[in-house]
Amino acid sequence: MSHKSELIRVFSERGYIHQATNLEGLDEKASQQIIPAYIGFDCTADSLHVGSLVQIMMLRALQRAGHKPIVLMGGGTTKVGDPSGKDAARPLLSDQDIENNKAGIFSVFEKYLTFGDGPGDAVMVDNASWLDELAYIRFLRDYGPHFSINRMMGMDSVRLRLEREQPLSFLEFNYAILQAYDFLELRRRYGCLLQMGGSDQWGNIVSGIDLTRRVDGQEIFGVTSALITTASGAKMGKTADGAIWLNEDRLPAFDFWQFWRNTEDADVARFLALFTELPMDEVNRLSALEGAEINEAKIILANETTTLCHGAEAAAAAMQTAQQTFAGSGVSEGLPQETIDAGEVESLGMIAALVKVGFAKSNGEARRLIRGGGARLNDTAVTDEDFQLGAGDFIDGRAKISAGKKRHALLVIS
Repeated sequence: MSHKSELIRVFSERGYIHQATNLEGLDEKASQQIIPAYIGFDCTADSLHVGSLVQIMMLRALQRAGHKPIVLMGGGTTKVGDPSGKDAARPLLSDQDIENNKAGIFSVFEKYLTFGDGPGDAVMVDNASWLDELAYIRFLRDYGPHFSINRMMGMDSVRLRLEREQPLSFLEFNYAILQAYDFLELRRRYGCLLQMGGSDQWGNIVSGIDLTRRVDGQEIFGVTSALITTASGAKMGKTADGAIWLNEDRLPAFDFWQFWRNTEDADVARFLALFTELPMDEVNRLSALEGAEINEAKIILANETTTLCHGAEAAAAAMQTAQQTFAGSGVSEGLPQETIDAGEVESLGMIAALVKVGFAKSNGEARRLIRGGGARLNDTAVTDEDFQLGAGDFIDGRAKISAGKKRHALLVIS
């Protein structure tokens, strides 16, 4: 299918589009004018993780195609909680927590988008600026008649929670109404014509489109991307060790690089298209590699994604660290590090060391890792659960702790 606009052509060829409302109409508009488009992000943590990276890349692609990204911070909706995909209500955060989280999230977007006052520059806005000011009775009178309880009960975010017989509070039930109102408000304030999001947001997006048509008589558009899972069925952004965060104070750049380097073979082609800006001809070339050669594609994937998130210097350092670490028994300065006092060394057991560097969340988990043969000290397997480290294990003040073949860290005597 041929497209009139660069925006829809890029979205289509890179696999960003899962569902869309009147895609031909959006394509036509995008070929004629700048499209202000938004994605909403609730402030539930001080960083986003790679589960949000498709949406971030869509905003970046939108800006590169000459259009205007609107990053909507859910300072207001975070106080309600999105029930989509959840079995229980989110913990309620204080206003200060929300502000701190918002600042951390903005630092992520600064890496991917250009912010400013120009027609195609990105802007970040907070829905608390209008939701906090709503008068309840007037809001119900003006907008309540446009929402059908019958239809809302059929939305995935509501239906799935009820089918699992998990409680859904009235507070959470309001989330879809508030998100729909966000779209209406953004159209009025910023001329926003497009909302994007994961496919779990489809019902909320359509509600906003319908509300705007009913109240203001305007057509606006929605596009969703598929929720990303790996070839093995794991949820994107989650690993056995926790979330793959986009802020370096949450996750070192080396660990971020290593996450992409460990991509399953079956995911390489899709991830190159979604998470890098390599030309599609190059994506197709790399995707055709087989056997040991596919490692070339994985390294390029890791370098490209890490460059976007942390910069080219961090990507190069991560690759060098990986080469030194996995080429033999080398110990690289680029590995994640944890410091200990010199006085701790003689009383430090392998179990405590695994917990300290974050390879186990508890002593029991560390014991299971040792029993399974996955624990190593300076590239030598440790099979004794009671093993104690000594000063001789610290070479130039450093000891390399490993879990399996791909997780490594340094214990450094301070």
